[in-house]
This record gives sequence, structure tokens and C-alpha cells, in this order.
Amino acid sequence: MYVCICSAVTEKDIQAETQKPNSSVSTICKKLGCATQCGKCARHVREVHASAVSSR
Repeated sequence: MYVCICSAVTEKDIQAETQKPNSSVSTICKKLGCATQCGKCARHVREVHASAVSSR
């Protein structure tokens, strides 16, 4: 499912980035470009990141 329509970022994109060392919401947003335009996806990005971290 798309999390960020503006930058076409999916949940899988965020989950993949979360698996990398030292990943954080801010580094993921900078790398993928989410939450940089309208910002409406920021909360969902944090939720997907937290879920992926807890399931490691």
C-alpha cells in the first residue's frame, strides 16, 4: 500500500529501509522523499517504521 502518494513510497519501501543499520524515521524520509511535500503521510511513516522495528 502507498504511504506517500507525493513521492510514491510504499509500506514495503519503508520496511526495507528499516532493516538497514541505523535507520530512523528522519533518515528514511530523507532518502525516500516522504513527508517532504504535503506532510500528510508523516504519521503513517512513523507507524510503519515502528511496526517494522518491533518485528525484527
